[in-house]
Amino acid sequence: MYPSEGRLAENFLLKRSASHGIELLGILAFHASPVWVLAALADATGGGRKLIREISQALKEEGLLERESSFETMEQVLDGLEKTSSHLAVALNMPPVNIANLRHEWEGFKKEVAGIPPKNVPAVERVEEVWNNLQKTSREQGRSVFVLSSLMAISTVSHLPANVFWLSKATRSAARRTGKVLGEAILDHYTNMLGEIARTGFAAYWRREFRPYLKGAAEQFAPRHQSLTERLLK
Repeated sequence: MYPSEGRLAENFLLKRSASHGIELLGILAFHASPVWVLAALADATGGGRKLIREISQALKEEGLLERESSFETMEQVLDGLEKTSSHLAVALNMPPVNIANLRHEWEGFKKEVAGIPPKNVPAVERVEEVWNNLQKTSREQGRSVFVLSSLMAISTVSHLPANVFWLSKATRSAARRTGKVLGEAILDHYTNMLGEIARTGFAAYWRREFRPYLKGAAEQFAPRHQSLTERLLK
């Protein structure tokens, strides 16, 4: 019993996306990626320079930041991304990181953070805990931090409302609700995702999250599939 053409195409797309496309998806959903969110939260705590240096190192390894430069604040990271993003987009035929949107998000986030009580800002230890877990899982799964973060970013966008992973919106919510800790929901979500990826494996998690989308794409390859143009010409 041989798999159908649609299933063969689906499997091909799954392998192709897992090996080559996830970095592209991570660029498109960078605002929901742990490398961005954790760096922003670390900066907000006022004690996250060490963590930002470590996160920037992960971005250097992907060529998203210059290796010889030093990054300890979000402004420096944004400047670095802006410097390399356009070049990489041309050289690697990838979409550039949307720096304008990230800057707008960061400025809004800083403004909102200034208005919330210190007790509603997450402890730097909590942010570091998630970062350390991310690094540990990436090593265990044999994937780079950026690739794992990219998978988590797409999954986050798929499963969480925008007012959770857009930090400026999450901060407004924390300011309005007494006792609500900024970023608590997304940090918990990251922790749960990392636990599940550790249990099921990177590839299995990827297949589960993206097979419905890839199945739809694979159907375009099936001989029985009629394009809209073909239907209109009948």
